[in-house]
Amino acid sequence: MRIAIVGCGLIGNKRAAALTDEHQLVACADVELGRAQALAGRYAGCAAEQDWRKVLRDDVDAVIVSTTNDMLAPVTLAAIEAGKHVLVEKPAARSAAELVPVIAAQKSAGVIVKVGFNLRFHPALVRTRQLIDDGAIGPLMYLRGRYGHGGRLGMEKEWRGNPEIAGGGEMLDQGIHLVDLARWFLGDFADVTGQVARFFWNWPVEDNGFALLKTAAGQIAWLHASCTEWKNIFSLEIFGQTGKLQIDGLGGSYGPERLTHYQMLPQMGPPNVNEYSFPPEDLSWREEFIHFAQCIREQRPPLSTLSDAQAAVAIVETLYRNSVGHARTSVRG
Repeated sequence: MRIAIVGCGLIGNKRAAALTDEHQLVACADVELGRAQALAGRYAGCAAEQDWRKVLRDDVDAVIVSTTNDMLAPVTLAAIEAGKHVLVEKPAARSAAELVPVIAAQKSAGVIVKVGFNLRFHPALVRTRQLIDDGAIGPLMYLRGRYGHGGRLGMEKEWRGNPEIAGGGEMLDQGIHLVDLARWFLGDFADVTGQVARFFWNWPVEDNGFALLKTAAGQIAWLHASCTEWKNIFSLEIFGQTGKLQIDGLGGSYGPERLTHYQMLPQMGPPNVNEYSFPPEDLSWREEFIHFAQCIREQRPPLSTLSDAQAAVAIVETLYRNSVGHARTSVRG
């Protein structure tokens, strides 16, 4: 495929590096032309543009959208209407309402649109999904997830601290990954409670989010997303009737990626323990792109669709509504 990238910041560069050899990056766009030029300059024949509409060319097959949150839905919609397949970064929109016309356009156009929830492609989580599908821990009861970082000096001045651009704070940023994983393992949630709050960072969005989600069958997801964690953390524990799976770390600053399988014995007592360790290199971005390309070739729905993103964003919006007095400027869909 011939690929265009809209949004050439950190994530856009990660997405470019994740392209496999049989695909060609032919165009990049960014509101800061210098960033587009810097990325395009590393790929032969790649054009750099400041106006993202110029990369929706006839010779482009697929578009990767890695902009700020306020532009995710508009760029995705325009790419779909131009007949392009799309890989759009999470959360895919600032609100669930913003995704309504995007989903309608995608159904009409028949193109493949995948939302970039790359954590699903981390090896520990891939292995966890396999073990659960194989019945390794029996019927699932509940899960507990934590995901957070300690921020950085000046973070409150970045676009993620602007509710009109970002749509929300930490719960929509990292927390959306936890919500997506909870839905992947437990399914849809019938009841959403929790709170978001600002404890430390001097900005108008939340720096912590706490969610208690319940499925119609009574399974529970207890989630905490934080940018006052000080030491980066990722931890997801999934409890079944015959065992537990615990994922710790994502590599890099989050620590080594590990999966521990605690298998309950018939006589109870201490469980059998199997530990899996994974290479430190983060290949999730490449694995996600490979999956996206396969779905295009085979014309099948990808993991994490626009509807998945819409459901996850709707859960975060419910937490915002539950948080009376939370300083957040509403975003109209």
